[in-house]
Amino acid sequence: MLHSTETAPRPATSQAWRVVVFLAIFVLGVFYVKWDPYFHKAFVAAAHHTLGASIVSGKSNAPPAPSWQAAVSYALSYGAAIWQALVVGLLVGAGIQTLVPRDWLVRVLGGASYRGPLTAGLAAVPAMMCTCCSAPLAVGLARSRASVASTLAFWLGNPVLNPATIVFIGFVLGWKWAFLRIVVGAILVFGIAPWIGRWLAPDDLPGAAEEAVAAAARPAGQQSVVSQYFAALWQLAKGLLPEYVVILLVLGAVRAWLFPAINPSVGHSIGLMLFLAAAGTLFVIPTAGEVPIIQTLSRFGLGAGPAGVLLLTLPAVSLPSLAMVGRALPARVLVALAVAVALLGLLTGFAAMALGF
Repeated sequence: MLHSTETAPRPATSQAWRVVVFLAIFVLGVFYVKWDPYFHKAFVAAAHHTLGASIVSGKSNAPPAPSWQAAVSYALSYGAAIWQALVVGLLVGAGIQTLVPRDWLVRVLGGASYRGPLTAGLAAVPAMMCTCCSAPLAVGLARSRASVASTLAFWLGNPVLNPATIVFIGFVLGWKWAFLRIVVGAILVFGIAPWIGRWLAPDDLPGAAEEAVAAAARPAGQQSVVSQYFAALWQLAKGLLPEYVVILLVLGAVRAWLFPAINPSVGHSIGLMLFLAAAGTLFVIPTAGEVPIIQTLSRFGLGAGPAGVLLLTLPAVSLPSLAMVGRALPARVLVALAVAVALLGLLTGFAAMALGF
């Protein structure tokens, strides 16, 4: 007989329908906001060798001075570029928590085996989300008891190994840059991120995430799967979006402090590389936003070293995405990850210089 604190196993047909619904949400959502538009955008990039102006500075060599107008203008431009993907990210993140069988997810992405991070990193490739839009998915994985290593691999794999972005890099910046992105991206997703997860949090979740997991594991009573899904969606949205918007406004306002004016006299300096390693790690951009940023600044004298730094640090993580994922993963893991992204960005810059890019 089952104890009162236990729940009866769901029938196989019920679990199968949940998985079908989850896959439908994922495939239809990603097709609409990623696969179809990026397929057509690739032809534009191939024909014109550009993705347009930089979202940071437009066609100029420097962003506008810090102001409320700069904050709002950036938030509006950024929001217009990512809001659909963010909605899909929230929908899929809620589905991970309520539609994907928990025992299966733990078997595949839990535990200390390297199979979990490898599977998660490969699964991230077709999702093609930016770091902020993939944050709800990472939160969903962590709250469903995926290992920290697997969660990080999936989260980082989305922006860094995005195949569409890599194609855009090839057509706009050159295929040697695309190859460099693949190499350093694979190092980050399949090497550094899982190592940080296993080293700093082999089996650990902070209090907020533990409570969320415990709440998800409690009996649902007569609550339907639809009610469970929308409850999880509401929890994600109200927990992640307010701080996301605030940090976005702040970064948009002060982006002139993060990205100094570029000219040939500073465009190749080591000091600029160090500065951009930190700025690129903290700043937030839409998917493939690093491509026009690098192209625009290169016209004003940005060297291969600083360009290599931005190639990795801009897409990998950002302050808003770190704050969002911080609701599900330990702070020490995210701090270590941010430092690792900045350092690997520097190494990417030095590699670009050494290879004569």
